Amino acid sequence: MIKIFLCCAAGMSTSMVVNKMRKAAEEADIKAEINAYSISAFETEVKKNDVCLVAPQVKYKFAEFSKRCEEENVACGQIDMMQYGMMKGKEILQQAINLKG
Repeated sequence: MIKIFLCCAAGMSTSMVVNKMRKAAEEADIKAEINAYSISAFETEVKKNDVCLVAPQVKYKFAEFSKRCEEENVACGQIDMMQYGMMKGKEILQQAINLKG
């Protein structure tokens, strides 16, 4: 089971990406728990997950979040703007899996 959280501004568009990722995981028979949280919830959620993906609209927080993730042994990456905008759930899920290693 891989636990992934997407960190975003408010969670509206990101929740749609999460749904696409969940569908991709189900189709590929990958056990995954995928959720979206606002940047204000980052500190609470980081310890509960394996991978943090930072949405394009909050990429300015990536350096800070990446450092904090490293302290908690959580993989961290930025979601590509094109993949995010086109809601490419399968590709974003694969990014998370690759980050976890």
